[in-house]
Amino acid sequence: MALTFETVIGLEVHVQLSTNSKLFCPCPTDYVGQEPNSFVCPVCLGLPGSLPSLNARAVQLGVKIALALGCSVPRVSRFDRKHYFYPDLPKAFQVSQFGLPLAEKGAMPIFLGGLKKTVGVTRLHLEEDAGKLLHGTPDGRLSGASITRVDYNRAGIPLAEIVSEPDMSTPMEAREYVLSLRRLVRYLGASDGDMESGSLRVDVNVSQKCSDGRVGGRVEVKNVNSVRAMERALEYEISRQREVLLSGGQVYRETRHWDDSNGSTRGTRGKEEAQDYRYFPEPDLPPLVIDDSFIRAVEKDLPELPWEKRERFQVEWGLSSEDASTLSERLDLAEFLEETVAHGAGRGSAANWVKTEVLRILNETGIETDALPFTPRSLGALLAKVDEGSLSNTAARGVLEVMGREGLGLEEAMRKAGIVPGGVKGDLLTEAVREVLQGHPEETALVLSGSDSSGKKRKYLQGLVMREIKGQALVGDVSAAIDRELDLMKGFRE
Repeated sequence: MALTFETVIGLEVHVQLSTNSKLFCPCPTDYVGQEPNSFVCPVCLGLPGSLPSLNARAVQLGVKIALALGCSVPRVSRFDRKHYFYPDLPKAFQVSQFGLPLAEKGAMPIFLGGLKKTVGVTRLHLEEDAGKLLHGTPDGRLSGASITRVDYNRAGIPLAEIVSEPDMSTPMEAREYVLSLRRLVRYLGASDGDMESGSLRVDVNVSQKCSDGRVGGRVEVKNVNSVRAMERALEYEISRQREVLLSGGQVYRETRHWDDSNGSTRGTRGKEEAQDYRYFPEPDLPPLVIDDSFIRAVEKDLPELPWEKRERFQVEWGLSSEDASTLSERLDLAEFLEETVAHGAGRGSAANWVKTEVLRILNETGIETDALPFTPRSLGALLAKVDEGSLSNTAARGVLEVMGREGLGLEEAMRKAGIVPGGVKGDLLTEAVREVLQGHPEETALVLSGSDSSGKKRKYLQGLVMREIKGQALVGDVSAAIDRELDLMKGFRE
């Protein structure tokens, strides 16, 4: 009987918290692009005699993420020293949490193809970041590496490490978990979640269970700097581990690094155990005590969570799973949509316009919704006119273009776009139809003679009328006006 395998995946996600200062000192956190080793002090450099002081904002953000994940937050937690010797760790230990973390036992839903799956969260703890190694040549070029420099600007940056349960079994599930977690921390304002700048980093743990009872060792894969790199690393490692087991070999527990250029992992060291780090309580920091009033204040500040908003858009608004996912991806976009509805637009039309027109502008310009040249109030009023039939979608897009290009209010933009109040009706519509029919005698004759069996010429004339009136009439009204004029022309011919 052929061997079958079950893949077991767990993730450790490090989230850089949005604080103004580091975890244990007042050094600023906006170090990106700054001169190396310019944002440091005796505390984050680990100089003798320096004493850490805990950043309260980091604790607040850590608790906020934990509560959103449904974790329990013990009233007492503790910081520990995690020892390892590496050039980017100035103290030769990292201040982290081991025995008494900030939070434990939570969960987060992920969605795949419209199906919901819950991934458990083992723990969330706070820790400081290490520095950064810069490999290059003596003249400063970052190629042909011959020396390594250390930049300690990042040392001491506050991180929340979120450890999942091994509940995932495919790279796609891991991808959705990371994207969902990134969406959550952005909703909460806890982090920008940017993997490119290192604000969100992922370590992957993956192993295999064989149908013959064998279990492969858990392999940790580091150096995955994007969601796509994580997927590729998992795909490679799953294949590698299964080949080893199929050949009768053993997969050993180890740490491997992902090489994105080669598309492969390479072994770097055996996987450390807790005793290897020689954890012991941080003697310079007292236990962290969190009272009930602190928890209540953080709970009160929690927004509607992204998966809750997504479900509400589906159940209450009747949106598709795909549209609900798109429109709940960004908190600013979701809030813009809801404000648009609050100012008169129907839910369906607002969702469609925000998904297409508004999102297109945001993607093209890279701006946030609060920088758009039109407000939810003006868009809501515009779409209300579309919903009530006084303005066609075509005309409304023209108005929105003017609003966006010139930053005008709705009424002024409508005048600028040449929109007739109440739309083109009655004699104005009849006149426009006559001009089009008279200006295109060949197409009109084909329609009158019954030779337009496919209806293409009729649709062409209707499109010309809509263009002539700038879309300021409903399609049904235009079609009826064309019928009336054609009937009159038939009467005259008879």
